[in-house]
Amino acid sequence: MTPRENLLSLYRRQGYEFIPVEFSLCPKMVEKMKAAIGSTVTLEDYFDYPQGFGRVQMPGPPLRPRKMPDWKHYFSEALDPRTGFTAYGVAQEPREGAQHMHRMHHPLAAADSLEQLQSYPWPEWDFDNIKDMSHVADQAREVSGLPVVAQMACTIWETAWYIRDMTVLMADMADGDAKATFILDRVTHDSSRRAAAYARAGADIISMGDDIGMQSTIMMSRGMYREWLMPRLKQVIAAARAEKPDVLVHYHSCGFIEPYIPDLIEAGVDILNPIQPESMDFEKLHAIYGHQLSFNGTVGTQTTMPFGSPAEVRAVVLRNLDIAGAKGGLLVCPTHILEPEVPWANVEAYVNACKDYSRF
Repeated sequence: MTPRENLLSLYRRQGYEFIPVEFSLCPKMVEKMKAAIGSTVTLEDYFDYPQGFGRVQMPGPPLRPRKMPDWKHYFSEALDPRTGFTAYGVAQEPREGAQHMHRMHHPLAAADSLEQLQSYPWPEWDFDNIKDMSHVADQAREVSGLPVVAQMACTIWETAWYIRDMTVLMADMADGDAKATFILDRVTHDSSRRAAAYARAGADIISMGDDIGMQSTIMMSRGMYREWLMPRLKQVIAAARAEKPDVLVHYHSCGFIEPYIPDLIEAGVDILNPIQPESMDFEKLHAIYGHQLSFNGTVGTQTTMPFGSPAEVRAVVLRNLDIAGAKGGLLVCPTHILEPEVPWANVEAYVNACKDYSRF
């Protein structure tokens, strides 16, 4: 099998030939990696495992050109001169010492009328311009044999509250305020068109997601989730499937989200990530939902990766692959970006466990 065929077969629970590898490194961990393997050696060569690492990220639809708004007009607080702004005008202020995070400022947090939301300078994308996207997908399949993944995390909820502020948007939703309907519908409209463009361009997997869980509880009641968010996620997924019925939908949420899982399945999710072992039990979820869902993650970045031994990392990887079984359904990997506390030996233990399991 090519890496693409192998990954899609694994995620469709139709068996596999080798276990793919997946992880991301914060800047400090990149330094550790270079110190361990050198700055010119690729991970594929270092581990002698070229099949395991390959993915191709599909670019997104281009933004339509426009005169950039004066985003600072929407904030009463002073912003660091290094602050950047997203297409939606969310201010991302750098934080000293943060490895991959920033402080967000919400441009519509103080808006008190629907008219202010309607007159906001919302971005527009050229969703029909998929030439470059399609070229990437064609090249990946025909030349490298790699799977093509489209990234559109922060699909609805997170994008909306980044713009509005979480507590303000929660209050709008609780009150049934038209401002909540407007902003969630606006973000859903954009995400639906983006998902359709990715699918039309030939993406194999679309990675969606919104953090809707906390460490040990859900972020909102299931009733509120089913009223405000699940139907909109279903709309986004349906837009993608209308273009490419076999596209796989990968959904990310950190934390405890077990009560929402039936709703995610109903919305059309195929793959659930990251199954943090500190928050949910993979063996239990697999027993209940393994015939309907595949999984990504399961190796803790709060516990095993930073504080376990290489032998413990290996044991977790092999145990979870045994739970998934011969049909697959699990891309076993760390549940989040690897932070500075993680020993490089544990990264090696993770990769080698996947590589060795592939040869069992």
